[in-house]
Amino acid sequence: MTGNTESAYRELLGKYKDAMVLSTAQGVLHWDMETMMPPKAVEQRSEQLALMSRLHHKLSTDPQIQTFLTSIQTSPQIQSMGEVEKRNLYLIGKSYREQAALPEKLVGELAMQEAITVNAWKRAKAKKDFALYKADLKKLFELSKQSAEILMKVKETKTPYEALIDNFEPKMSAEAISRTFDELLGGLKPLIAKIEACQTKPSPQVTTQPVPIESQRVIAQLITQTLGYDTASTMACGRVDETEHPFTSGCYDDVRITTHYHLNNYTSSIFSVLHETGHAIYEHNISPEWKYQPVGAPCSYGIHESQSRFYENIVGRSREFWMGFLPQVKVAAPVLAGVGLDEFVRAVNRVERSKIRIEADEVTYSIHIIIRFELERDLFEGKIGIDELPSVWNQKYAGYLGVEVKDDAEGVMQDTHWASGLYGYFPSYALGNIYDGQIVAAINKALPDWRSQLSRGNLQNINAWLKDNIHSRGDLHNPEELIKRATGTALNAKAFIAYLNEKYGGLYGF
Repeated sequence: MTGNTESAYRELLGKYKDAMVLSTAQGVLHWDMETMMPPKAVEQRSEQLALMSRLHHKLSTDPQIQTFLTSIQTSPQIQSMGEVEKRNLYLIGKSYREQAALPEKLVGELAMQEAITVNAWKRAKAKKDFALYKADLKKLFELSKQSAEILMKVKETKTPYEALIDNFEPKMSAEAISRTFDELLGGLKPLIAKIEACQTKPSPQVTTQPVPIESQRVIAQLITQTLGYDTASTMACGRVDETEHPFTSGCYDDVRITTHYHLNNYTSSIFSVLHETGHAIYEHNISPEWKYQPVGAPCSYGIHESQSRFYENIVGRSREFWMGFLPQVKVAAPVLAGVGLDEFVRAVNRVERSKIRIEADEVTYSIHIIIRFELERDLFEGKIGIDELPSVWNQKYAGYLGVEVKDDAEGVMQDTHWASGLYGYFPSYALGNIYDGQIVAAINKALPDWRSQLSRGNLQNINAWLKDNIHSRGDLHNPEELIKRATGTALNAKAFIAYLNEKYGGLYGF
């Protein structure tokens, strides 16, 4: 690039950076709202977030962005641009068209209503009463639907719901998700039946004995240290805090995770920390050369979930990982001194139909997501209303998992996503599992001895493979293309089903 084209490109990246920096500040406010903010501050915080959303919208829809884009795209110099530059232009153009289509008033209303609805959800969940936050959820859903109907035209999707899916998993259709989920469900049902037919089942007592909260905090730090997420040194770029619902927030040099500690369920925090640390490692490993550029962002939420669930399940529930890590846990929590390795590994891989998504095992987890995907799809198609959510939720849990939901807190209100306006997010979790199956198959070929390395506490080669093939690629490709490049295979559930059958066949003896 030379002359005016290069100057326009630099100006364009500068404008994108301003919006990105403001977005990171919004993220810190959201993090504070979930971790440190006093309860009475919610209205004030909703006003702050609404203002910042409007400011972000103004920056993202600055008419000069379109001027610079037109100047560059009509210049002969565009032919000499590299892959990164062209991808940056595509992503900025896509974001501009979408943001410009949304009225600033609607953007502000959405941000304010999200903060209000999350607060209402917390109160309602504590009292196990969906009715207490139903009105706020309705308001948020209607605003989200308005946004989806606008974005559908800009994104050229078939339905409003697909426009929301695209926010999290670009270029992924509801039809492709439905087809892949059907394939996944077809493989899970016979596997669950085989597991349930086994006479010997792991004891839950190993994971339910009381472990002091302070010991659990120490274990959390051991996990982050072992996986390579720095939360303790003088140059730490992360931290672990406590919330009702675990999450990860931030990017680049400031990525924070949260967990929740349960006295009588210490493995809950162990696996939430493994999960959220996977998210954090991904964010840290994006190429620093791309900082504040569009390509310097995660590829998609499904890819993000594949990384968190890789560390939680593929690594964190493997026998090899616990060969080296269980002795450290016993030092931090002497009450576990008598727990045997095989006993523990079988316990944390116990397969059981359950009601709570974040506590679900590796085999049944995706069914929780399929239920949520179907509910979201039906909501936006008008087949069900907000009022019907609790009853339809309970019916699907009875039908798909054979469990009875006793109250709204363990049912429709167990997740924060809908209260946060994150419609279209849920499919990402199961897509992440499917991507993981393909990733494991690729790693098995590239690093045949990676499990023996893991048994010796060596995660360096696994981390390096993920960094080289997934993390450092940022948003250079759409998710389906990234996975195909990394694994050599197109999106399919076969590899994940094969991985589960091999692992659980060994654990349950079939």
